[in-house]
Amino acid sequence: MESDWSVPEADVIDGIRDALAAERSAVLVTIVDIEGSAYRRPGAKMIIDADGDGVGNITAGCLEDEVRRLAAEVLDTGEPRVETYDLMNDEDDVWGLGVGCNGIIDVLLEPIDESFRPVVEASAAGEGIATVTILDGDAPAGARAVYRPDVGFTDDENLPEWIHTEIEGTVTALLDQDQSATVTVETAEGTVTAFVDVMAAPPELVVLGSGPDIRPVTELANNCDFRVTVVAFRGAAADPDRFPHADEVLSTSPADLRSAVEFNKSTYAVLMTHNFVDDRLALEELLATPVPYVGLLGPRDRFEEVRDDMATDGVDLGERDRERIYTPVGLDLGSGTPYGIAHSIVAELLAVHNDRDPKHVKEREGPIHPRIDESV
Repeated sequence: MESDWSVPEADVIDGIRDALAAERSAVLVTIVDIEGSAYRRPGAKMIIDADGDGVGNITAGCLEDEVRRLAAEVLDTGEPRVETYDLMNDEDDVWGLGVGCNGIIDVLLEPIDESFRPVVEASAAGEGIATVTILDGDAPAGARAVYRPDVGFTDDENLPEWIHTEIEGTVTALLDQDQSATVTVETAEGTVTAFVDVMAAPPELVVLGSGPDIRPVTELANNCDFRVTVVAFRGAAADPDRFPHADEVLSTSPADLRSAVEFNKSTYAVLMTHNFVDDRLALEELLATPVPYVGLLGPRDRFEEVRDDMATDGVDLGERDRERIYTPVGLDLGSGTPYGIAHSIVAELLAVHNDRDPKHVKEREGPIHPRIDESV
């Protein structure tokens, strides 16, 4: 496994799958708690194998070398451990880093074993899932239970029933917030500290078209953890080799779009066909689905022509439809290069998906990263 610290989160889960399939010794490293500021939030992961190679990251490189050393110890003992790093104090400079990130980070290191299989399977199926892992207290450290939103806990034997009963409400609340957190459960039967790791299903991006400008959009969106489907309206253009960063490449006609692709409220669509008729037909199909975002490439005048053409056929855009259409697509980043345009499109997708009002980070009040609802 080659070292690669800047991969999508889905690639880290794939790394767990590969380690299980090859029966290769490896350690999963997860941020489980943070006090103050840090580059990544709870739930950030990386994998380190027996050779010290890794996939993923938990910081901007501040701790990875130190964590590699600890991973070797975890592989030797076969036991999970939690390590705390205090990066608030430059004077101590414990590891010679002088990073001063103004945060205290708790990191869980676990040997990868079959208890991770449900996580791998849920990711492959595009399903959201949560795991509850005991960190300390009146239950074995490292014991894990899996929670699926549709069925609840699926492996009751892994944790005592009193933990399930007390923690289920917290797990469902964290799933709703798409946040991971360390929580404490206290009952007359015992007390435990557990990490609730929420792994939401990845958002879906459908890019319609087959031109060369689509490739940088698929690459950037894939790196931002979108599951990407490219839909070509010309059969010969539906070649997966042309779009290596897409999860799926298919061909259909604009009128058959809803039959070929499943659209839901977690699906985002970008129209980049450069064809007036295709855009007009595909737009009408997309607006008949619950997608929250339809990005349309091209100037405003072109969209006005599309809208007039639809109105001529008796199709009027209501307020809800107009709110979902983003045209010209993208944020105003000032670049006209293919990758610059792709960055503006994917940046807008992220802003809409994360319910953010795009602006300079320096203008944002409060923490950069969202915080857990204190009522959880």
